[in-house]
Amino acid sequence: MPPAPPFAYASLLASVSRTFYLTIRILPRAVRDPVALAYLLARASDTIADSADAAAAVRQQHLAAFAEAVGTGNRDGLPPIARELSSPHAGERELLNLLEPCVAWLESLDAADREAVRAVVRKIIHGQTLDLQRFAGGAEVIALPDGAALEEYTYLVAGCVGEFWTDLCAHHLPRYSRLPHAELRALGVDFGKGLQLVNILRDLPADLATGRCYLPADELRRAGADPAALTAASAAPVFTEWQRKAHAHLEAGRRYITAVRPARIRAGCFLPWHLGEKTLALLAQHPPLASPRRVKVPRSAVRRALLLAVLASGSDWPLRSGASA
Repeated sequence: MPPAPPFAYASLLASVSRTFYLTIRILPRAVRDPVALAYLLARASDTIADSADAAAAVRQQHLAAFAEAVGTGNRDGLPPIARELSSPHAGERELLNLLEPCVAWLESLDAADREAVRAVVRKIIHGQTLDLQRFAGGAEVIALPDGAALEEYTYLVAGCVGEFWTDLCAHHLPRYSRLPHAELRALGVDFGKGLQLVNILRDLPADLATGRCYLPADELRRAGADPAALTAASAAPVFTEWQRKAHAHLEAGRRYITAVRPARIRAGCFLPWHLGEKTLALLAQHPPLASPRRVKVPRSAVRRALLLAVLASGSDWPLRSGASA
């Protein structure tokens, strides 16, 4: 039996995640708590990295202290984080105040789960640190240099989660997959990268407003586009190509779901996959640089996704093209 968490995390998880909380609720107990903890630690590091009221150097310092605590269990550097950083989001502020219990919970996990959580959070923090170094602040819009940098970033902050998820589930759940582990792991990486690409494409206007452009600079130059003055028309060739890659990665996600056996895992994976597909469809209809509002899947579609997830737990039908439109 996994150790009990040191605090009731469900309400905190719901407050910092609109959809992943739904996925975690579905998971078998054996993997639910390690996945929930990994998410909370990753969300905490993301909050530290995005605390815009603090200078980039200060955020890097606190991110390093948090990485040290996760990696070693030494919590001495955690108290200053909540004192010196904040967030406009109440759930994120609460999470910053719970860093020490989160690390204590991590230390209570069995060795295999603890090392798996440490490994994935270490990679995520590395990706966030690269972000802080690349986008140091200021008025100028900075773009990632090339597609390799974007592929690296999507792996570090999301693709590695597919590896973590696959290894954790294969460790705890007998006969987890119909595919060899290495093949399933590779599909999990692409699945995670696809979900992150959807977020990047959706959030393009907001990121540009903070001086960040995740669309590769070399590809934008070839299209005759300037990251500092992107429009829907000028960004279209590059945006469309990364939409195509996001679709391809989500196709890997579809293959991942059809390969796994446990019903709750299938349902839990279906939710982000389906909502990712829905978001890509909305982005095609409403390109973010041409739309005044951020693209968001409506609550009615989320409720429908929950119903389809029940079907996907035992059938491939909801994963077929057009079946869940």
